[in-house]
Amino acid sequence: MLKADSRDPAAWPRLLLTLLAIALLVPGIQLSELNLGVLLPDSQNEMGRFVAQFWPPAHDEAFLQLLLKATLQTLAIATAGMALALLLAIPASLIASRALSLSAASRGGVPSRLGRLLRWPVRGLLIFLRSVPEIVWALLFVRAVGLGPAAGVLAIAITYSGMLGKVYAEIFESTNQRPAHALLQAGSGRLAAFAYGTLPNVAAELLSYTVYRWECAIRASVVMGFVGAGGLGQQIDLSIRMFAGGEVASILLAFLILVLGADQLSRLLRWRLT
Repeated sequence: MLKADSRDPAAWPRLLLTLLAIALLVPGIQLSELNLGVLLPDSQNEMGRFVAQFWPPAHDEAFLQLLLKATLQTLAIATAGMALALLLAIPASLIASRALSLSAASRGGVPSRLGRLLRWPVRGLLIFLRSVPEIVWALLFVRAVGLGPAAGVLAIAITYSGMLGKVYAEIFESTNQRPAHALLQAGSGRLAAFAYGTLPNVAAELLSYTVYRWECAIRASVVMGFVGAGGLGQQIDLSIRMFAGGEVASILLAFLILVLGADQLSRLLRWRLT
């Protein structure tokens, strides 16, 4: 009897891909100027002094009031930015998706010229909006509207409208289209076909992704605070400039609690819809 060959036929390709990845990773690390030596025992004293500044966390009444205001401002920036992003993302995703086109609902249908003329510019707009990071938009809006949370709200609204619009359109196209197409072929309007044929199948996924993006917006609003967009990030920047490690520790704890609360809200909403 001939023994079966137990060797993996894909072993050599995997080995070559691994070697190629390592060959690309080494110069990448050099270009990024990554130096892990700062974490070795030679720098233990410096690291120790840096960490020691964070204890104990600041907890005086005046600072806690300031921290509460900054936390609520961060939450407001993320929520208002997401609300504005949804105003653009929802109609843009419906236009960018072919899920509700009459040609897609009929077998062998000819794509509508008007639909294509609208679809591709909207998709291009969504690509542009999400291609520029929110921190760059925040820098531009700080120069345009001045320091404060308004710049953060506008930056989140622009960037996240592109992200939400793209993902929403993909969700609409990936779900089962038969109910919506049946309604369209029966003479139903497109909005009615969407509301009764598509939306019930994707509501949980849409909500889950939206809450996740809201959580990301909270983190982004903190980062944008470093460029003057208000919230916890701006307060962290001020505390770091004053070498107030205890205040920085308290702000980081508040940010952690804020993200944990957003995560629990996401779980609750998903549980209610599933």
